[in-house]
Amino acid sequence: MNRIPESELILNERGAIYHLDLRPDEIAHTVILVGDPGRVPQVSKHFDTIEHQSTHREFITHTGFLGKKRLSVVSTGIGTDNIDIVLNELDALANIDFETRAVKSGLSSLQLLRIGTSGSLQADIPVDAFVASTHGLGIDNLMNFYRYEPNEEDNYLLQSFITQTQLHNQIGYPYIASGAASLLKHFVDGFHHGITVSCPGFYGPQGRILRMSLSQPDLVNRFIQFSSGPHRISNFEMETSALYGMGRVLGHRCLSLNAIIANRVSRQFSSDPANTIERLISSVLAIINDAF
Repeated sequence: MNRIPESELILNERGAIYHLDLRPDEIAHTVILVGDPGRVPQVSKHFDTIEHQSTHREFITHTGFLGKKRLSVVSTGIGTDNIDIVLNELDALANIDFETRAVKSGLSSLQLLRIGTSGSLQADIPVDAFVASTHGLGIDNLMNFYRYEPNEEDNYLLQSFITQTQLHNQIGYPYIASGAASLLKHFVDGFHHGITVSCPGFYGPQGRILRMSLSQPDLVNRFIQFSSGPHRISNFEMETSALYGMGRVLGHRCLSLNAIIANRVSRQFSSDPANTIERLISSVLAIINDAF
């Protein structure tokens, strides 16, 4: 038995994992991930009962039941660095024995669905539409710190992206991972599909100019123009690539579902983003209730 040291698996005084402040019995097998802590009660208000609530830093968790289905909703905060914390700790809750500090002999696969906001990179994916991400393509470098090998299709897409954009010579080496096909198949009607690019920031890394000039002023155009067979980049945000990459390595089934609140081609922003997010939440929960 390989015991994980206290400095690596950090538990607090009540035996809960450090950042999320959760014990294994306080999390469900199906977890909805939201960036905004304020979005947690927006999701859990649809639950029939709530059995557990916790708050620590930006990480808020509500666990309860939607009908007979036990669900958790967890806020991650913004960025792939936060996804690194949340995915590692959710996996630890499912697959590490906190008493012995050893990995369990039988591993569990969680269902992790992200409900987030995003910007469209295609004229035909309008503001207030929904996107289910077929792939997460990261320009943030997170998965380069882990031992990760893309599958054949993902590697082909990655090489096509590198060849067409040449961004690997300027902002670090990109990576790509696909979402769970077993989840994606339930999110077809009412959803656009495409590759989601995850960026390490909101302004310069997404091609926005306020007062600082950009080293890659044509970044957005490179994303818009990319294509590989039937695949194109539909949208970008700041979390999906890490969710898909880490989910692949850890054996969890992951899907990112995006409310489009901006279109970077038409330069439009939603007039009612709160309503768009509420519609996405309702749609996702209805599908979970019916199909999962």
